[in-house]
Amino acid sequence: MTARPTAHELIAKHRPTLDQALEAIRTRAYWSPHPEHPKAYGEHGSLDAGAGKAAFDALLGTRLDLGQPGTDDWVGGEVSPYGIELGVSYPHADLDVLLPAMRAGQAAWRDAGPETRAAVCLEILKRISDRTHEFAHAVMHTSGQAFMMAFQAGGPHAQDRGLEAVAYAYAEQTRTPETAEWSKPQGKRDPLTLTKSFTPVPRGIALMIGCNTFPTWNGYPGLFASLATGNAVLVKPHPRAVLPLALTVQVAREVLAEAGFDPNLVALAAERAGEGIAKTLATRPEIRIIDYTGSTAFGDWLEANARQAQVYTEKAGVNTVIVQSTDDYQGMLANLAFSLSLYSGQMCTTPQNLLIPREGISTNEGHKSFDEVTGDLARAVDGLLGDDARANALLGAIVNPDVKARLEAAADLGEVALASREVTNPDFPDAVVRTPVIVKLDAAKPDDEAAYLGECFGPVSFAVAVDSVSDAVSLLRRTIREQGAMTVGAYTIDPEVARAVEEVCLEEPAQLSLNLTGGVYVNQTAAFSDFHGSGGNPAANAALTDGAYVANRFRVVEVRKEA
Repeated sequence: MTARPTAHELIAKHRPTLDQALEAIRTRAYWSPHPEHPKAYGEHGSLDAGAGKAAFDALLGTRLDLGQPGTDDWVGGEVSPYGIELGVSYPHADLDVLLPAMRAGQAAWRDAGPETRAAVCLEILKRISDRTHEFAHAVMHTSGQAFMMAFQAGGPHAQDRGLEAVAYAYAEQTRTPETAEWSKPQGKRDPLTLTKSFTPVPRGIALMIGCNTFPTWNGYPGLFASLATGNAVLVKPHPRAVLPLALTVQVAREVLAEAGFDPNLVALAAERAGEGIAKTLATRPEIRIIDYTGSTAFGDWLEANARQAQVYTEKAGVNTVIVQSTDDYQGMLANLAFSLSLYSGQMCTTPQNLLIPREGISTNEGHKSFDEVTGDLARAVDGLLGDDARANALLGAIVNPDVKARLEAAADLGEVALASREVTNPDFPDAVVRTPVIVKLDAAKPDDEAAYLGECFGPVSFAVAVDSVSDAVSLLRRTIREQGAMTVGAYTIDPEVARAVEEVCLEEPAQLSLNLTGGVYVNQTAAFSDFHGSGGNPAANAALTDGAYVANRFRVVEVRKEA
């Protein structure tokens, strides 16, 4: 029987990784401790491809018993976007039993201190990393991501974001010293002397409301930011994407128990079909922090109604790219084609609106008209996805019927520059796989405004003709201010245009990518270096990850004593 790791042993094991993470968020340089390549796994206790697939297959049709208190039923019903029933059932909780049990362990977790909490969190992440192949299949069959994307985004990239949150949490908690000796001179009299202690204390129970498309990538920042700052965390997954987060909770509970802490510091809140427990949970007085990724409507509801909690939301936005000029026309087309196609456009960072002057753009291949740019982009997407095997590897599957309905309706909104086509997946014949549609719209036509100024989540993009680049910049500003944007892109070789776009993004805070023509894409961000969202426009009220994302999850309590 393996001996349980002590807090000291966990700190010794993980302190070097924590120090590297702290250095990475300081320098913003590239760094990751989690390998992106599937072949890197299979040694030192980690599962290789075969073992990971076998572990996932062994979960199908089983009951995932987490040992939580207050279990009053078993629920499930997930069906993979690839057409298979997962058949996994999860504990349904009596909240009046579970929530008090979660609070019971917080005092010891608080008293453990920031370094011990960080080390325990890093051990959780390490054990998840060892099971990356297993988690990849769980993410793939709940989100519809193609396997390699599920492996990378749902595995190492998600783990990076979790570690990044731990690093920021540690940095903010240790900004204030644990103790201080205070002495105030009093002239001829003895000085006033006090001994002071400063303790980061948690707000309470944190509620993490998971999303369907990126259950781990979007879920880990909030989960680990709250846990590392001393809060218990209740994980409420999306009903279609329970398994990846249920496995996460399972690992967290095991590590907490082995380290001598209450495993109920992390628990799962799965729900019955149609139960909709998120609203009930969000307004309970025990819930003091909420992390949410999803629709604007529910995000707005949380911000308005969960008044007892600190609410962090990532909602919908309309991501925009201005195309004015380029010195690498083919590189621009290839980069945009990939950005529009990746995961069938089902990313909160995928470009939706391409603002192109109606008189065309200047390029290294000569002047290109609006119709030429849209036609060439359509051909670039067709070329990228012309081979069905490659298309399946990039597109994945349509995550739910709502996305499919929006895709099918988009063709009626304007002139179609690129029609969507159905792709067959030979391994999963029931998967719904569709290539993107590109629709031409005109900013001068009032009837087109409703389409391009509303989010159309999925593989739908609008090529919007504008009268001039200044009109494009004005429309960009309006779009960010009214609808929000997770990402903004621009292609221009004109320094004045670049500066104008940059000024909009500084004034209406939005993350900007300029002239991407290589292997970095507007819809991808790197942990420890890139900020995901800004927290400064309607698309999200927080950024992953900065100091503001973690600092309000705890408070510092001071105790003063006369020396």
